[in-house]
Order: sequence, then C-alpha cells, then structure tokens
Amino acid sequence: MKQLRFFWKSIFCGILISMMISPLFAAVGCDLNDPDRDVKRLFPESTGYKTLYVSIAQKGGAALLREVEARLGDRYQGLYETMDVPYTMYQVFRGKELIGYIHGVNQKGRYGGIQVFLALDLEGTIRAFYFQKLTSQYAGSLRDAKFGEQFIGLSLKDFYGYDVVSHQATGESRIARIQNPAAEAESDFRAALRAAKKNLILVDEFLLGNRHLEYFRENTEKGQIHENLPSRL
Repeated sequence: MKQLRFFWKSIFCGILISMMISPLFAAVGCDLNDPDRDVKRLFPESTGYKTLYVSIAQKGGAALLREVEARLGDRYQGLYETMDVPYTMYQVFRGKELIGYIHGVNQKGRYGGIQVFLALDLEGTIRAFYFQKLTSQYAGSLRDAKFGEQFIGLSLKDFYGYDVVSHQATGESRIARIQNPAAEAESDFRAALRAAKKNLILVDEFLLGNRHLEYFRENTEKGQIHENLPSRL
C-alpha cells in the first residue's frame, strides 16, 4: 500500500513539476507594452484598434515554416523562432476605416533579446520603426530617431534584395543605404535588419495576403535569393 501511495505521489509531483517548468520553455510572443498609448503615438489619427493572434503552427505548420524561412533566407532558430510563437498583430482604425497595422517580433541580439516594432500602411510600407526592447551597450545610438527614420518608406520589396546571412544587399536594394550608427554595434545592427525583414514577411503572410510574394519570385529568378524553394513560392 505504501509503495502504491509513493507511486501516485511520484506521478503527481512529476506532473506538477512539468507544469511549472514548461512555461519557461514556451514560445515567446511580442506585444505592445501599452497598446492604447502606443497605437495613438504611432497613428495619431486613429480612433481604435483590433488585436489578432496568429502563429505559423496554426496557419500552416511545418510547410508554412519552410516557406517563411525561404522568404527570410535563413533558418528559424531558438526560443524566439518556433512554429508555435504567438504573433500579436494590431489592425488600426479611424472610425470604421482600416488605416494601418502594427506588429513586433523578438530577435536574438548580441546581449539578449530585442523587440523590433513596425507601423505599416495598408500597402505594407513602413511608416515607423522602433525598438521596444533593446539590451545593448550601444542602445542609445540604435534608438536614435535618425536611425529609425532610415526605414520609413521601405517595404518587403526592398528587403528581398537583402541577404540576412551574408549581410549583403543588391545594388537595387535601398537596404544598402541604411547606416549603422555605431560600428561597435554591428551584430545588433544586423539583428535589427533581420528582425525588420522577418516582421514584414509575417505581416505579408498573415495580413496582406502575400501581396509582396511576386517580388520574392522576381529576385529568385535573378539569382539573388536562395534556391530550392517550397512549391507554393
């Protein structure tokens, strides 16, 4: 009898410990710290917003993950990049009229995780770029308004000419003009560009109906992007 009680106690403790530990390894999402304040700051003309929650696992699973990786030109890896990461996307309204989107992503930086948020118009063009979280010795330089202003007017079409692995941009890509504000912050600078591209790809996939997919195909045909792509691409 004692052995049976010990057995069930062991099972119960194992389940309890598993429940306590599992959140530590759960997928990490990225929400606005203060949605009411932040939406109004990024879209002064707005009167409200709606929040959508999506994930790659929910929308397409492993097949969709491969497609996103192909468009990014790099593999997803680590806690911030799993299929079940919950993406929080904000649809911004003026009255009943949809006027834009806000979305943020987590990205591994040199000194820890960073969070890159983009405010976008209905075409997926960047109207604001900012770090919600940035642990870096050179955070002051990267958070400077002049750095973020370099992203305004860019879209996924521009980022398709940028290789996040080699950090090379084609001559036609406007990404090549973005200047790193601090030479010592090169790794975080590259992380910011990767996060921006990943952010735009997810918005295109989940909100814009893959409006910019044609530009990905064009760059692929020119040999400027990785080959061996999934069939849908």
